[in-house]
Amino acid sequence: MTLPLPSPNDPPYLRGLNPPQREAVLTTEGPVLVLAGAGTGKTAALTARLAHLVATGRAYPSQILSVTFTNKAAREMRERVGKMIGPAVEGMPWLGTFHSIAAKMLRRHAELVGLQSNFTILDTDDQLRLMKQLIQAEGIDEKRWPARQLGGLIDQWKNKGWTPDDVGAGESEGYANGQGQKLYAAYQARLRAVNACDFGDLLLHILTILKKHRDVLQSYQERFRYILVDEYQDTNSSQYLSLRLLAQTRKNICCVGDDDQSIYSWRGAEVANILRFEKDFPGATIIKLEQNYRSTPHILGAASGVIAENGTRLGKTLWTDIDVGEKVRVVGIWDGPEEARRVGEEIETIQRDGGSLDEVAILVRAQHQTREFEDRFIQIGLPYRIVGGFRFYERAEIRDALAYLRLVNQPADDLAFERIVNVPKRGLGDKAVEKLHRLSRAEGIPLLHAAARISDTDELTPQARRSLGSFVGDLARWRDRAAQLPHAELARQILDESGYTAMLQAERSTESAGRLENLSELARAMEEYETLGAFLEHVSLVMDNEAQAESAKITIMTIHAAKGLEFDSTFLVGWEEGIFPSQRALDEGGLNSLEEERRLAYVAITRARKRCTILHAANRRIYGQWTSSIPSRFVGELPPEHVEEESSMTGGASLWRANWSEREDPFAHVERGTGRGPGWQRAQSSGQFSREPVRIVEARASAVSIGNKGRSDMAVGLRVFHQKFGYGIVAEIEGNKLEIDFETAGRKRVMDSFVSLP
Repeated sequence: MTLPLPSPNDPPYLRGLNPPQREAVLTTEGPVLVLAGAGTGKTAALTARLAHLVATGRAYPSQILSVTFTNKAAREMRERVGKMIGPAVEGMPWLGTFHSIAAKMLRRHAELVGLQSNFTILDTDDQLRLMKQLIQAEGIDEKRWPARQLGGLIDQWKNKGWTPDDVGAGESEGYANGQGQKLYAAYQARLRAVNACDFGDLLLHILTILKKHRDVLQSYQERFRYILVDEYQDTNSSQYLSLRLLAQTRKNICCVGDDDQSIYSWRGAEVANILRFEKDFPGATIIKLEQNYRSTPHILGAASGVIAENGTRLGKTLWTDIDVGEKVRVVGIWDGPEEARRVGEEIETIQRDGGSLDEVAILVRAQHQTREFEDRFIQIGLPYRIVGGFRFYERAEIRDALAYLRLVNQPADDLAFERIVNVPKRGLGDKAVEKLHRLSRAEGIPLLHAAARISDTDELTPQARRSLGSFVGDLARWRDRAAQLPHAELARQILDESGYTAMLQAERSTESAGRLENLSELARAMEEYETLGAFLEHVSLVMDNEAQAESAKITIMTIHAAKGLEFDSTFLVGWEEGIFPSQRALDEGGLNSLEEERRLAYVAITRARKRCTILHAANRRIYGQWTSSIPSRFVGELPPEHVEEESSMTGGASLWRANWSEREDPFAHVERGTGRGPGWQRAQSSGQFSREPVRIVEARASAVSIGNKGRSDMAVGLRVFHQKFGYGIVAEIEGNKLEIDFETAGRKRVMDSFVSLP
């Protein structure tokens, strides 16, 4: 197909587009995959394509299916198209998110999956409440097999497009000794009985209808003359299968995405969907948007050098006509506190030079890394915002831990008592708590004292008396220990002995693992203060410090949350093995996870417009012990011609290896497009990069749980069960890490908190 050349008579929506963008707009017939690199103007091309289809009469607005992943993206697309074609945009009922469009379809065909058109969409709390009822009805111990774990499994199955009948015995083993499939079926039956569905059902039910009811499928195939999909690399199997069915007749499907920015596998995204587009649609036109309008050549060169190490990618080369700019700076510093000080000083310099704090971002791999920067910025008066989450001391698990500590420090703290008297669950109902309040008010005594009194009476049920008495006794014991133990160690013991750590471990989810990491960071933060009271006072001052809402602020966020955003200056912190790439991700996902971590590094670097600074520390303090680190393998993959290195350390290279145990990198043999291994070890003497494959080096105290030095019930030769890898035999034990020979998955290295005894 020969495309018309640019002309002064072109409609407004075509003006200003570069040749590949123009091709993406004008190639209207047949399957089209637009590989849009970071910052290459894919939204401009996608909205112009929509406008072109309507303006040229190829389709009425109601005959175009255009799907996005977020309401914000759908809203932005509608606004942009409206500016191009005017009121006609209001006639586009099929422009929206996957879930909103699926809900609209399901309302029309609800009876085909046993629902009525006025069905309710349940939120997470309602889902978990329903699951708990089903778990209890089956006589399953909900403490050992939490409803949240079952919910995570069911969500995974729905993302894959599996109904209960599709779940095999192997998959079902992941919950309650093989009862996962049975409970999934019971859950779906219960949802139908109350005329409800969850968010996963919106996609699953539509897929089921399209597969089983050919007349419905044909009606939508006839209706949708054109299909447009944004962020195609983020689709899960259920979304992918539905789109493939809808596009089979006309094959006028245009998918826009970037395989190099597929970073959401943990929520069901399948990068394979975009990689096999040409196989699904033979003869597809592939258009690459490679001209970047955001970043300098050095930033793009650094990002391209890292992502080139991935073997499973379609490949593209970003370029820009922006001035060359500064090289990417790689800064080696001594420890975590120096990292926060260094970043703070550089941001103050940016501010003095006239830069806006709104154009500065600190990107972390995990949320627990934000604490050090928050404390430092409070101390020096730099305003900041946390995007995509709460400030460190505002997170629920941190507030819970602080409530325990406040109550130990000050027994009259009724607000702290109220928060954690039943966290974790202690079997204290509303009536029991109400009696506590009544006695407290009547006697004019704190709730804790009221609890001590009432637990010696017959005012409560025997179970409530035992639970409350045990809680009061625990607090007294911890208060006695406070005079003997370092307060950070006291915090770890409180969290373990109260059952709080076990509660989070039992959830066995990515979210709970992150919450445990936050609690680890809390205990580490306490080590910097002489007394528990001094630390709690510091926290109160931090939480009370909120700058004016309208003032410019530094943005602190995870790399995942930063996707789609851009800043003049970015600071990428904690680029060390075990932090980034995440050791937990590598342990659980192997090579696939390593490649996703590398895509995450690519996303991080390409958030910067003008300046990108990467920092790695030689030491981190974990559980009261200094642990040495080595730079992330991704640092070694940065092309030297795009990098400027500096270090605040002299003669300290040998110390970097202290307190570490080493083993060969299981991915070191994998060749990449450049012919190099996946990582490079920093030469100790010259500060340059050698070409030796890096070894995975693991911190001695990288346990996820607070104070977890390894489970006492683990032993070499023991048979265990992992919800992802199935049954296996423990081969080696190192602290709280296990080497397990799994029956079907081979040898894996996993955390002991993620396995159970069969």
